[in-house]
Amino acid sequence: MLSHIDEHGQANMVDVSLKQITTREAIAQGMISMSKEAFSQVVANENKKGDVIGVARIAGIQAAKKCADLIPLCHPLALTKVAVDFELDEQNCIIKITSLCKLSGKTGVEMEALSAVSVAALTLFDMCKAADPDMEIHSIRVIKKSGGKHGDWQRR
Repeated sequence: MLSHIDEHGQANMVDVSLKQITTREAIAQGMISMSKEAFSQVVANENKKGDVIGVARIAGIQAAKKCADLIPLCHPLALTKVAVDFELDEQNCIIKITSLCKLSGKTGVEMEALSAVSVAALTLFDMCKAADPDMEIHSIRVIKKSGGKHGDWQRR
């Protein structure tokens, strides 16, 4: 049974008022592949729009904080930690984006972590599209989560 569907088949926000408060954490990852030229501009901090990684980090953090405004049935959450990090794979011209979201609360933070990665990737695309309009955003997924009724989970 889907938790966001009521007895009449209508979408609804899940009532979490009776759930226990637990520490919850989620890690998500995604990637953006780009041309050697665009990648080199990012690495050398020579993109005409400025600090690509720094701007993408802030955009990802903002996205996690605004997740409930973007995804209709997400609960607004008081996140206690959001981190967005980048790993540069120079051999393959790929930037791997990893986000971590954390709180003490009654519902998980997977959607916030996924939003952070997604918007960070979109920001990288926006800032680099003049150098490479053929970039590809891919492999966005939850890697790990902890806390809550279902406990810990990690991608195999």
